[in-house]
Amino acid sequence: MVSNTIQFLFSNKIYKIKNPDPNKTILNYIRNDLKLTGTKEGCAEGGCGACTIVLGELNKSTIIYKTINACISFLPTLNGKQLILIEDLVHENKPHMVQEAMVKFHGSQCGFCTPGFTMSLFSMKKNYKLINKEIIEEALSGNLCRCTGYRPIIDAAKSLNNKKDKDHFKKNQKRTIQLLKKIKDVDIEIEHQGRKFFAPKTIPNLKKILKKYPNAKILSGGTDLSLEVTKFRKNIKTIVSLNSINKLNFIKKNKNLIEIGATTSLFDFQNLIKKYFRDFYDVLKRYGSLQIRNVGTIAGNIATASPIGDTLPLLLSLDAKIVIQGINKKKVYSLNQFFISYRKTKLKKGEFINSIKIPLNKENIFKAYKISKRFDDDISSVCGSFSFLIKKNKIIKASVAYGGMSEIPKRAAMIEKNLINSEFSENTFNKAINFMDKDFSPLDDMRASRNYRLTVAKNLLFKAFYEIKDKKNIRIHS
Repeated sequence: MVSNTIQFLFSNKIYKIKNPDPNKTILNYIRNDLKLTGTKEGCAEGGCGACTIVLGELNKSTIIYKTINACISFLPTLNGKQLILIEDLVHENKPHMVQEAMVKFHGSQCGFCTPGFTMSLFSMKKNYKLINKEIIEEALSGNLCRCTGYRPIIDAAKSLNNKKDKDHFKKNQKRTIQLLKKIKDVDIEIEHQGRKFFAPKTIPNLKKILKKYPNAKILSGGTDLSLEVTKFRKNIKTIVSLNSINKLNFIKKNKNLIEIGATTSLFDFQNLIKKYFRDFYDVLKRYGSLQIRNVGTIAGNIATASPIGDTLPLLLSLDAKIVIQGINKKKVYSLNQFFISYRKTKLKKGEFINSIKIPLNKENIFKAYKISKRFDDDISSVCGSFSFLIKKNKIIKASVAYGGMSEIPKRAAMIEKNLINSEFSENTFNKAINFMDKDFSPLDDMRASRNYRLTVAKNLLFKAFYEIKDKKNIRIHS
């Protein structure tokens, strides 16, 4: 069954929009069509959080609340969800407990950023009864304030700890679930002034669409794709969203492998990877913001092939593989062979990423570091990732990968060659770093100079060596 109408829940009613503009953002719909202006536009690229809204998503018989950046989310992606705005928090002329906390602790000066902060705190309160420092910092990492300062906002967040969730959303939850279940689970096919949007529910239907529209832009999260509209002022003619295909949203694991589906969010992935690779988790926690990780995917990060994509050097050093699906067959690539040149990969027209496979080599020692100007919500200047197999103080295997050092995320072949079968010693690493400029020729740009990047890359390799040598949270196998 196919529909040209998106449906979503807003203010306890099901809204229907026939053939909406696929290039229209949720933010522009809220401000221009709904005429609700509490949600603001700051950066138009998902970096400041002024546009933060909350989506309620049905998960069996419960509702999951997620913050997203409305400025970089296309309107058709609202289909099947509950839209919650800052205006919805007031009930019977009384402010929500989160709003009261912001007032009580003086969490606002100019007020421009305040709606976004409030929505982030609202989602945090919905998802956690007990709130600690880590939860607060993650919830607020994607919201920037230039005048209030964060202390009073953090104090407001702390005051919500262990308070009973008795708001009108909680009281109306059964009704909300009933209304969300009324929205038909069908394929979406939209056409608006020559622009098309497809959201198939199955892989066979996806293949049919890609066969007919091989030049379509594939949406898997869309935190990068949307910038073509918001920043470059382009019109995207055809968009094919993978996000409605349940068979692409999965995490499978056994003793040797983790496999992640193409539409699994970075947030869901970060909570799994923590058990296996703590450094991967630590880098992911600094990937964009919670709003970005709630919708962004590893498959999307790989497909955009950005030289500063944070997950890419980590996946390279872990010898990850990607499963590519075409119209007729599947192919498996080593990620190390997948990137061709700047923003270009071996992904051909009509193909899409099905999943990513990460080996669990339990004897290996894995380290990863992100260097950026800000700790949160910032792009890497350099990202380094290292995996070593060391036995009897000898380096049996070495995988060294960097982002921000080349036009593609890349393994350091010469450094690896000089490390393998060598003694695990300071002298070995001293010799190996001399090959850094043989493996990489980084550029000067606004984030860092060539010399800075080369120096930092060398230092990160040494940092990994010293942490392993000092057995900092490490066990070397013998």
